[in-house]
Amino acid sequence: MKSFVRPSIPWLVRALAFGSGVLVVSAALGASASATVNTTSSVLKATKAAIAKQSSVHLVLKVKPNSTSGTEKVIGDLGKKNGVESVSLGKSTITLKVNSTFGYVDGNSSGLTTLFGLTSGQAKKLGKNWMSLKAGSTEYSNFESGLTISSITGVLPAAKGTKLSTEVVKGAKLYVLEWTTAATSSAPELSDTLTVSAAGATLPIEVTMAASGGGLETITFSKWGEPVVVSAPPAGSTTAYSKITAK
Repeated sequence: MKSFVRPSIPWLVRALAFGSGVLVVSAALGASASATVNTTSSVLKATKAAIAKQSSVHLVLKVKPNSTSGTEKVIGDLGKKNGVESVSLGKSTITLKVNSTFGYVDGNSSGLTTLFGLTSGQAKKLGKNWMSLKAGSTEYSNFESGLTISSITGVLPAAKGTKLSTEVVKGAKLYVLEWTTAATSSAPELSDTLTVSAAGATLPIEVTMAASGGGLETITFSKWGEPVVVSAPPAGSTTAYSKITAK
C-alpha cells in the first residue's frame, strides 16, 4: 500500500524546491558562542546540540519557483511530540496536525490531491472529515517525524564542502554557512545559505536555497521554546487512514 504521508524536512526541502515534487507533505542551551567555536564542524555540532535542547520552533517556508506556478507557503509550529502546519499553493490548502496519539490531515479537494498526494477518489472518500493516523503505525511515525522539532536538524549540511564566515546584521553577530547541493533527476543544483546566531544559543535563523536557472526557497525560524498547543479535531469528524486508502 502506498503511503501518502509526508516525510521529514530534508526530503520536504528537496521535493518542494521549485515545483519538483508533490508534498506527501552551542553545546548547551544558553551557552554563549565563544572564540573557540570558529570552525564549520564546531558550529554545526553546537547548532545541532542547541536544537536538541529546544522544546519547539515556529517556521515559515516559502517556495518561489522559476515557473508560472505560484508561491507555495508552509507555516508551522513544531514541538517535541506535537506539531501543526498549514500549506498553501494558490487555492489549494491543507492542514497537518500531530499529537502523541494521532496524526491528522485536513484540506480542500485540490489541496489533498495536489499538495498531499491523495487520489481524487480518496479525497472524495474523506470529504470534509479529517484523515487520522493512529500512533504506533508506520504512517504515523513517518508523519510525526516531519511535524516535530527533531526534523529541523535536516537543514544542517555536512561539514565537508561547507564554507563558514561571520557577519553582523543590525548589531547581531551571525555565523553564515554556505554550500552547494548537487542536482538530481528531480531537482536542480542548489546554492544554500544557513544563518545561525553567534550569540547566546547557537540556533538557526534562516536557510535559503537558490536554484540554478532561477527559483528560491526560504525557511525562517523563530519563537524557539514557545508552547505549541495542538487541538484534536471535533469528535466524529475523522476518518481513518486505512479506510481512505483501502481498495
